[in-house]
Amino acid sequence: MITDLPLLRLMQLVSPSLPIGGFTYSQGIEWAVEAGWLTTAADLDAWLADQLQSSLARVDLPLLVRMQTAAEARDPRAMGSLIDRLIAARETMELRLEEGNRGRALADLLLAWELAGAREWRPVLARSQAAGFAFAAAAWGIAPRRAAAGYAWAWLEGLVLTAVKCVPLGQTQGQQVLLRLAGLIPAVLDEAQACPDDAIGASCPALAIASSAHETQYTRLFRS
Repeated sequence: MITDLPLLRLMQLVSPSLPIGGFTYSQGIEWAVEAGWLTTAADLDAWLADQLQSSLARVDLPLLVRMQTAAEARDPRAMGSLIDRLIAARETMELRLEEGNRGRALADLLLAWELAGAREWRPVLARSQAAGFAFAAAAWGIAPRRAAAGYAWAWLEGLVLTAVKCVPLGQTQGQQVLLRLAGLIPAVLDEAQACPDDAIGASCPALAIASSAHETQYTRLFRS
């Protein structure tokens, strides 16, 4: 029962019911749908697979693993440097705002969970949701690879749910996309764990265009 607890904590941490506002963001999907870029489940599959194998594998997940190491070492300066690097990799204002807004909400939740050190670390953690995620994973003894898998799954599930509403797609089609793309995550984790410091970085031009255009989209349901 004790050994199961880190897994259960991870399930709570990746739950879409987490009150950090994840459901309010589309990361450019809403504009991509209006522009006709995403009209089918196959389009969505390709859109997310590209980001999973580039941005997450080469930016988010390598930095997340390092953030967890910084949290375990109780090194807020190292955490702050990693956050700077992550924010610099966010290519649009909307994506940077999302990172900060969700970071502040998660930092408040860490306080509500009464995690040791959360109050002292709050000014740092409030800058990035990934940092708060890594801090919680360290506090709960979640293995770094398992934490990274959970982070990738939460990202994937959230955007598939967004597309189900926006495209729209049927729930069954959404589940089919999730099933296939989840199969890519183990290889993405391998790449992220092997990624050296000087190789961290990626660009997703279509995502950057869609996110930028979404800032001035005439009608929209999502914040980004």
